[in-house]
Amino acid sequence: MSTGMIIAVIVIVAAVVLVAALLTLRARGRHGGPDLKRRFGPEYERTVARHDGDTQAAERELAERVERHGGLRERPLEPAERERYADRWTAVQERFVDAPREAVAEADRLLAEVAGVRGYPDGGRYEEQLAALSVHHADHIDGYRRVHRVARDGAATGADGSGTEELRTALVDARALFDDLIDTGGTTGRHRTHAPAGAASGDGVGVGEGHGDGRRSGGTDGTRPHAWSFSKTHPKES
Repeated sequence: MSTGMIIAVIVIVAAVVLVAALLTLRARGRHGGPDLKRRFGPEYERTVARHDGDTQAAERELAERVERHGGLRERPLEPAERERYADRWTAVQERFVDAPREAVAEADRLLAEVAGVRGYPDGGRYEEQLAALSVHHADHIDGYRRVHRVARDGAATGADGSGTEELRTALVDARALFDDLIDTGGTTGRHRTHAPAGAASGDGVGVGEGHGDGRRSGGTDGTRPHAWSFSKTHPKES
């Protein structure tokens, strides 16, 4: 092969490598910066903080999550499944009054189960499941993270009841993700709007729509909201 031919081959190879590098950078750019901020919201800031302010490292991690899980399609729930899970969450809320730690642990297991049924990695791979959920439910993922931590490590119980309050807060925060996962007819994740916690409850402590004393009321779409509070209720005397 002549010297001129060798030079030509080298130039062609260099050009191909350069084009491939530019295409790779362009592809990464589509997933970075403002796009990742919009997609992940609070999860973006949390990831940056976990990387000690290293934005590039955080964006690499988030872009990898999108690459791995962005194409996931959630399996719709059948109406009977949705009703069954809603009833189980209501039972968790009612159990909190007498056994808050056990109720939080059950909420953690229930979230993992529902996520697995919807098509996410199973609960036995918590970190992978959390990463996948963060791609599609970024606004509410921290509630799942908090309830899982408290269920695993417990809450420090103080004389002022602060431990129980931490458990209560974890359960309340986890509720938003649960609602997203069983609400197969609405928009999920960051694009869904939720009412403020306790906004519709009578005593300002409960969560959801309906009565503050924990009784359910029918929703406009035929579903049953999960109204609840942390105070015991008693049947009316006849």
